Amino acid sequence: MPGAAADGTADSPVVTVDGVVGRLREIEADLPPDDGVAVFNRAYLTVTQAVRKRLGGPYFADPAAVAELDVVFAGRYLLTVAADAAGQEPPACWRPLFALRAHPGVHPLQFALAGMNAHIQHDLPLAVVDTCHRLGREPDDVEDDYHRINDVLTEVEAAVRKQLLPEPDLPARVEPLAHLLGAWSVEAAREAAWSAVRALWELRRVPDAAQAFAAALDGSVGLLGHALLLPLGPHHETLHHGPSTAAGRLPEARNRPDGGTGAGDQAQLECSGLPSA
Repeated sequence: MPGAAADGTADSPVVTVDGVVGRLREIEADLPPDDGVAVFNRAYLTVTQAVRKRLGGPYFADPAAVAELDVVFAGRYLLTVAADAAGQEPPACWRPLFALRAHPGVHPLQFALAGMNAHIQHDLPLAVVDTCHRLGREPDDVEDDYHRINDVLTEVEAAVRKQLLPEPDLPARVEPLAHLLGAWSVEAAREAAWSAVRALWELRRVPDAAQAFAAALDGSVGLLGHALLLPLGPHHETLHHGPSTAAGRLPEARNRPDGGTGAGDQAQLECSGLPSA
């Protein structure tokens, strides 16, 4: 989006990985701990810090390109948060998480994985293509480092699952949760995302087709998000969603008008480098 910062806002530019970490910490501080978006945000902050730690060493072949991708990628989530705070409807892939963020029957692990699903399977392919355009690269040039990030994400996902899984004395909750989440993994999601990168790159000279593919990807990822957030019953008594979190979003948010404008979808499309309708 010409003239806009990486996170889609002109007054709070996020152009470095340190800036991304700082913005994620601000979001964490502004949201109730058990808010669904806050749960994902904590996991995403952990991932970003892990990637940042490796940027200063020999882990990545092209640390500068990885840092650029990290910022562009994060910008899509930050833009979604900003759109929601402004009362605009998020893109379809993010809608389930933002709509069900205060549902008492959704387990925190479901929130974390639903956010990962939206960000990896939709936002990441668009961010890779956008980064390649910015740097004058081909996807082949960044593929090795893309897959190196898989190991970082797999470690974080395993830690998040371990931290958020229900207590062992809740078998009635554990079994349906295990069945629901067993079919989703960050590695499979990133492989699917890379296939989407290839498709989008091949379609880059056919704007209408690229736009249609991105829209279809947005919708299909949103459907999976709904499945991941299938309510399983009331939370453990140590976790609760009181009335105050029913609109749990950043303080500047206002009630979304009837028949939302869908502006979040348009802003995401503009930020992606794909042509708008």
